[in-house]
Amino acid sequence: MDLFEAIEKRRSIRKYKQAPVKSGDLRKILEAARLAPSGGNRQPWSFVVVKEPETKKALSIASDDQEWISDADVVVVALGDPAVYSLPPSSSQGRHKQDTMIAVEHLVLAATALGYGTCWIGAFKEDEVKRILRIPEKLAVVALLPIGLPDEDPPAKPRKHLSEAFFRETYGVPFEP
Repeated sequence: MDLFEAIEKRRSIRKYKQAPVKSGDLRKILEAARLAPSGGNRQPWSFVVVKEPETKKALSIASDDQEWISDADVVVVALGDPAVYSLPPSSSQGRHKQDTMIAVEHLVLAATALGYGTCWIGAFKEDEVKRILRIPEKLAVVALLPIGLPDEDPPAKPRKHLSEAFFRETYGVPFEP
């Protein structure tokens, strides 16, 4: 599947088949994140790859009791390190999270291209996730990403028209390519 097809086919999947993500596919998915761009090539991310059922269950509870998360074969927990930016806090605020989110979206698109489903998880108790996975306090938990074979095929949700989201030169002037 090419990139544009993966972008069009990507959906938030909340039902997974009880089937493994092939190890070669998982390696490709993780490699996609490793290759993501970051400000100054600082690569402020690290990831915890979780496959143990008990740990996935604990993460699902820490994610506002979204129990379906533990049904995915793998849960990738994305971490950002704010210390990699030596700029003043006012100018670097959040860059570690933004860069990590780019890497997570690379995971999402790679997984989609390989036939797997994912769902961005931003609702979680960070302190609880850190405790479960023994994550150092200095790191930020940016997102959780369940990955597995989808057991649903939800339709695409409506999106804004191009002219509602893109503007020419100044805000409010619709951009039409």
